[in-house]
Amino acid sequence: MTVASGIDPIQLRALVIAPVLDYLGLGGAAAEELLLGTAIQESASGRYLHQLGAGPAVGIDEMEPPTYDDLWANYIPSVPELAMKLRGLRLGVDLVPPVDEMAGNLYYAVAMARVLYRRVSAPLPPAGDIGKQAAYYKRWYNTPKGAATEAEYIAHWRAATAG
Repeated sequence: MTVASGIDPIQLRALVIAPVLDYLGLGGAAAEELLLGTAIQESASGRYLHQLGAGPAVGIDEMEPPTYDDLWANYIPSVPELAMKLRGLRLGVDLVPPVDEMAGNLYYAVAMARVLYRRVSAPLPPAGDIGKQAAYYKRWYNTPKGAATEAEYIAHWRAATAG
């Protein structure tokens, strides 16, 4: 399987994902791998910053605006320290609506994806277990109604990280 190339996964993890997760206090190898796998699956590791076709999803993790709005309305306010850190990642200018900032601000997009996973009460799957990460992604990020499959996630992960 050939995956359209985007940002080198090693650099994406080292230069964007790990620093953002550390800043949020939500890091570690398991979280880094899950967020990298999500970016690989959703946007071919950053090749696409807005969902292809008529879809509304935005950013390297292709978060949909209703999900973004729900996080800000019903979860993030209950964690004030997290809200403050998320606001600190925003550009602070009114160039685009906040949800659309995820298209051009990789740090913010990764942070929002991590917040979505943090909201889940189930523990993150262990680092190194791509099968369990694929299942977790499918259940909690893409959801059972989404088009992605666990097999697709695994195939994309392997293609993007081979070599």
